[in-house]
Amino acid sequence: MDRLLILQTGTTLPRLAARRGDFAAWFIRAAGLRRSDVDTVRVDRGEALPSARRLAAVLVTGSASMVTDRSDWSERTAAWLASAVRSNAVPVLGICYGHQLLAHGLGGRVDWNPLGRQIGTQSLRTGAQATTDPLFAAVAPEFRAQTTHQQFVVEVPSGAQVLASSALDPHQALRFGERAWGLQFHPEFSAGIMAGYIRGRHERLVSEGLDPVRLLRECGPTPQARWLLRSFVRLARVGGL
Repeated sequence: MDRLLILQTGTTLPRLAARRGDFAAWFIRAAGLRRSDVDTVRVDRGEALPSARRLAAVLVTGSASMVTDRSDWSERTAAWLASAVRSNAVPVLGICYGHQLLAHGLGGRVDWNPLGRQIGTQSLRTGAQATTDPLFAAVAPEFRAQTTHQQFVVEVPSGAQVLASSALDPHQALRFGERAWGLQFHPEFSAGIMAGYIRGRHERLVSEGLDPVRLLRECGPTPQARWLLRSFVRLARVGGL
């Protein structure tokens, strides 16, 4: 029961992967885990999902895929996550694509953000429901987080609580039931990883009217976002969630 599962839903940019490893490695490093603590399932490659009840916690990564594509692997994973959440089988934390996949599987709606791409180190605000949440209660009313996404949760599932928002996304953090959370932002990103995405998307960002030079200048550490990931893992492992 002390093992954690990372559901990897995609892979990073080749240049970033060569220098910093892939998504699972970022989660392990950011959460202060050892590789021996973690099993990784590449759901995007069709690998089989285990029983949720044999796990201490589940972490779901981001992806370059889009939830609205309704890929077979994605829909299977969404159904597995929804079952785990509804049965309270295991604590779950979904990040970016994982956040959207949880919302989709539980009856919410994901779509393209009409305000466009959100990328870079951004300011987020917590909501009133965050003050009594096991993860967010100790987070400042305004904190910085790393973001990169184009789709977002348009409609939250019934009963979900909104814990944080940003200027471009009202649903940056959600709580689904008793033991599951979704973060649209990336607590596993360092400032260097964030900068790597901005550099890797330079031409695309310029074509969308964004300023990569300004975004790089504003890149910085996000200690409270990182703390949320570490707090989730710590509480899950000691039975606090």
